[in-house]
Amino acid sequence: MTEPKNLNDLLYETLKDIYFAEKQIVSALPKMAEAAQSPELKQAFQTHEGQTETHIERLEQVFELIGKPAQQKTCNAILGIIEEGKEVMEEFKGTDALDPGLLAGAQAVEHYEISRYGTMVTWAKTLGLDDVAELLAMTLDEEEATDELLSEIAETTVNAKAA
Repeated sequence: MTEPKNLNDLLYETLKDIYFAEKQIVSALPKMAEAAQSPELKQAFQTHEGQTETHIERLEQVFELIGKPAQQKTCNAILGIIEEGKEVMEEFKGTDALDPGLLAGAQAVEHYEISRYGTMVTWAKTLGLDDVAELLAMTLDEEEATDELLSEIAETTVNAKAA
């Protein structure tokens, strides 16, 4: 008979999910930066690529802290969001609507990550894993800052240009 699953198990499964997602994101960001027409959006994607590499390193530290192997679990949600981004790049290439479409896809990614990291911070605190919660909260703060930056770029530049 198998042991019942608990919050530790759920945290580990979610870590594997976001680890997969971050690795997918870090490979998608250069393509998005290349496709972006707005210099501000291009720079935001390039900056976030570096941050995402740090997020992956932090996740590896978290796996180490909880004594579990750093494994990936396929995240269909992120695959779907990335696929939508590819479709936007193909369908709107060369148009003023490309950047708002890329930006919307990037914000969908950020909102997914914010949701996941916020949940995991709460779970880690509940489990008394303060070091884990601290690392995850650092990433959460960066994801929220990126989301705010993307909103600012949308509102001040790319949406008006496409209107």
